[in-house]
Amino acid sequence: MKRTRIMLLLVAVVSAAGLAIALTVSNSIAKDNSSATVERGKYLVTVVGCSDCHTPFKMGPKGPEPDMARFLSGHPDNAKLPPPPKLADGPWCIAGVPLTAWSGPWGVSYSSNITPDENTGIGIWTEDIFIKAMRTGKHYGTSRDILPPMPWQSIGQLTDSDLKAMFAYLKSIPPIHNRVPDPVIAPPPGPVHE
Repeated sequence: MKRTRIMLLLVAVVSAAGLAIALTVSNSIAKDNSSATVERGKYLVTVVGCSDCHTPFKMGPKGPEPDMARFLSGHPDNAKLPPPPKLADGPWCIAGVPLTAWSGPWGVSYSSNITPDENTGIGIWTEDIFIKAMRTGKHYGTSRDILPPMPWQSIGQLTDSDLKAMFAYLKSIPPIHNRVPDPVIAPPPGPVHE
């Protein structure tokens, strides 16, 4: 009887130790995969050029340069811009300093805050919402159109795993509180007369 209890105790200890080792290995693998996913996302966000539009520019010693203190925070909420130009006889698109606002036939668009700030960025977005937005060209995947110059048509062609990696990276960066203005949607063009 005593020997049976000792054997059962020994089996329980070995089982618990095995479970602890398995959980540690599993957590380590998950952490490595998570780390690899975030690194892949960082690479994709870099090569796709998200910072080119979503990070405001500032004047540096050699001219305009990204303001890394506002990395991916979108159009600055305190930026004072002149009224958008009339485009009747002008170019298709005009970008304004800090290179986060554009005016064209669609109206005026502002680069979104894609940091994980819960009030002004994508902090409350889910992976599913992000993927749906990139695939459909709709804000939150269901509402208003995502306006030019956002290349959602190209980004939406990435694989699910690439979009998930981009989202994982965006959720890993520091949140920046910056409320971007709502876009100004231009009225539809009138009928074309020949």
